Amino acid sequence: MNKKILIVEDEKEIAEIIAYNLRKENFDVSIAFDGEEALEKIRKNSYDLVILDLMLPKIDGLDICKIIRNNPKLNKTGIIMVTAKTEEIDRVLGLEIGADDYITKPFSVRELVARVKAVLRRTKSETPEQIIKIRELLIDKERHTVTVKGQPIKLSATEFKLLVFLAERPNKIFNRDYLLDAIWGQDIYVDPRTVDVHIRRLRIKIEDDPENPKYIKTLRGVGYYIES
Repeated sequence: MNKKILIVEDEKEIAEIIAYNLRKENFDVSIAFDGEEALEKIRKNSYDLVILDLMLPKIDGLDICKIIRNNPKLNKTGIIMVTAKTEEIDRVLGLEIGADDYITKPFSVRELVARVKAVLRRTKSETPEQIIKIRELLIDKERHTVTVKGQPIKLSATEFKLLVFLAERPNKIFNRDYLLDAIWGQDIYVDPRTVDVHIRRLRIKIEDDPENPKYIKTLRGVGYYIES
């Protein structure tokens, strides 16, 4: 089945050019010309990748990126942000929110197509494996075991689930609400600080120095991630 791509771009000519070239590469391409239309399509369809302009009518690209990344069902959707802005802060903000890549206008269509293929390869390679290894941290999902430097680490069921969730998605940042939905579920109320408590317990168990962690990192004001 051909990979499905949504182009979210308010400049019709640019959107059509991108779509034409992606279709030549046998991608299944749809277009949305504003943020509201994009969200409507995203909620009704399953896309492998979204090419997302930053400056959009009605709802901007950063807000759409946040909505996608805060929905566990859309976690595997790749995001490439596109903007005419060149300031470093915009690029960093987009990546911190959860974009997989970033490209500034003007760009060559050939470069964009190459980046699309690269992001799709990365998201495909993130299919969970039974053994996860990040430096000296080894997680065996089948045996439900964790070792650090060869030493077994005893975790609760929830700690193990949280660690696996982060380890399967290295370098992706997740806020408390996202982790609550993904680990504890949407049907029960759990205090958001519960996430902080479990992260702290994990750090105590797997980190050499819990105050200066090398595995489970915090991006202040954004969320948690495992650095691969």
